[in-house]
Amino acid sequence: MPSSVVPRTAAVASLVAAALAAGLLTGSAAASAAPAPGDGVRIHDVQGSTRTSPLAGQAVAEVPGIVTGVRTYGSSRGFWIQDPGGDGDPATSEGLFVFTGPGSTPAVKVGDDVRVSGTVAEFVPGGAASGNQSLTQLSRPTVTVLSSGNELPAPVTVSAWSVPSRYAPEGDPAAGGSVNALPLKPRTYALDYYESLEGTNVRVGTSRVVGATDPFSELWVTVKPFENPTAGGGTRYGSYASQNTGRLQIQSLVPTAEQPFPKANVGDWLTGWTEGPLDFSQFGGYTLTARTLGTVADRGLQPERTRPQRRGELAVATYNVENLDPSDPQETFDALGRAVVENLASPDILALEEIQDNSGSRNDGTVAADKTVRKFTEAIVAAGGPAYEWRSVDPENNKDGGQPGGNIRQVFLFNPERVSFTDRAGGDATTPTGVVRDGRRAALTLSPGRVDPGNTAAWESSRKPLAGEFSFRGRPVFVIANHFASKGGDQALTSQFQPPNRSSEVQRVAQARSVNTFVKEILKADRRADVLVVGDINDFEFSATTKTLTEGGALHAAITSLPRAERYSYVFQGNSQVLDQILTSPSIDDFEYDSVHINAEFAEQNSDHDPQVLRFRP
Repeated sequence: MPSSVVPRTAAVASLVAAALAAGLLTGSAAASAAPAPGDGVRIHDVQGSTRTSPLAGQAVAEVPGIVTGVRTYGSSRGFWIQDPGGDGDPATSEGLFVFTGPGSTPAVKVGDDVRVSGTVAEFVPGGAASGNQSLTQLSRPTVTVLSSGNELPAPVTVSAWSVPSRYAPEGDPAAGGSVNALPLKPRTYALDYYESLEGTNVRVGTSRVVGATDPFSELWVTVKPFENPTAGGGTRYGSYASQNTGRLQIQSLVPTAEQPFPKANVGDWLTGWTEGPLDFSQFGGYTLTARTLGTVADRGLQPERTRPQRRGELAVATYNVENLDPSDPQETFDALGRAVVENLASPDILALEEIQDNSGSRNDGTVAADKTVRKFTEAIVAAGGPAYEWRSVDPENNKDGGQPGGNIRQVFLFNPERVSFTDRAGGDATTPTGVVRDGRRAALTLSPGRVDPGNTAAWESSRKPLAGEFSFRGRPVFVIANHFASKGGDQALTSQFQPPNRSSEVQRVAQARSVNTFVKEILKADRRADVLVVGDINDFEFSATTKTLTEGGALHAAITSLPRAERYSYVFQGNSQVLDQILTSPSIDDFEYDSVHINAEFAEQNSDHDPQVLRFRP
């Protein structure tokens, strides 16, 4: 991304261009006959009192307004206008975005008094299939500037007291669950409140950061610091009904080449007033596009360190290392190695997710990952850690999802000074491991081996579970490392469909059922077997996925032993949430759990996930 481009403008621009070409932008394919000048249409007439304009597809002339913001960077260019008068109806916005086109720099300035003619359009960021709400805008505009330097309409202050606590209305069943045609109730629902301010000049006062600055020059704040707070200063997504209404994304209208976007971690404060038009983005929904940006006050958040395991304790950890391959900078390997030693206290067994093959994303048929793992284990030794040994099973080429050509997989690292691995040969990408009774104990037929790899309903284009049998102080310990299907394709919390459809959950539930069945096979052979299901489950502790994993008492979601304010491993759009988990069989009933917060809350990350550690005495 060029340094002068602010968040995802190229992506947005391409969506706009595609929509214009495909007619997804309502009213863009053919404008109505030009109306007579001075037809009296005002911004609130364009916006209407629902999510979509009553004038969509129609041409309007000489809509008056004061320019409150101009986007000049990248290809998604345009400006916002606002009626300084208005109709007094809280359901109708007095602000409007004017889209000037992919390559056209708007010829207006903040404070200009303009008259705009154009076509009313409903642009759906991400396309209609995304389920996103639409952005009401004027396209193909003709602009007349009457005067400059005018006072801006007073901003609407978005605060804890103005945003309702209820998130969204139930969608209309007759419209497939869409809320688009429902009259806005901005005093009742948070999404309706924000929609009633679409395009309006708004501001937030000093607010706590709940989503760190990301590579696209964005951060998230909350105007409700008391809303489900986490120990690190975030806001926790603890149920499907806890969407956290105070969250708001912040971008800047000033190109980063002119003014670098501030770096902030979760728990920092964005102090002073942040003011600008309220936009709607594919990547986060309602977004304050700041004309003026507050100042970040650093609250000194530090990466956590878990304690070392004691004598007799086995420490098992899981860590998603985010598409690691040998071409990554040595600094990345060094940082990950230090984290294993300093932050995770060199766990005895470490299950890694997203280890790529030796050629990384180059789609050349390579599936082996020994070079990737060797660079990682050498970095751990260089950081003062143990000389880990490792086990894994190479996947079939391009059959397990993830980045094409990368062939991500799970890998076991283990410290041979503390724990041994029980090798049983024959495991490959397509042969399932099984369970047999070996004397009075359970045993795997293949170790390492893959669990149920032929189950296409569960594992099609997804990572198959890696099962391994370990021995600690003479007692077998079974670890199943997972990386369940992602949430790609799910409708956003800000979707026009309420409640949103979690379409990806179907596969994860099937995956959870497969793993649950396998764990029950181990417990059938030995009801006191120590089994740990670990990894990037890609789902919440309250989800149907987790409920299926724990079905029949086969497993317990260990992260639920933590105080609620500590239950998170990932931050998405300002919501601190659980994606990474360790689940335990009934025999592991006395343990200590730690979600080690070293990445998700920070602007500078070695991965976007926080590792998890569990210690127990087998």
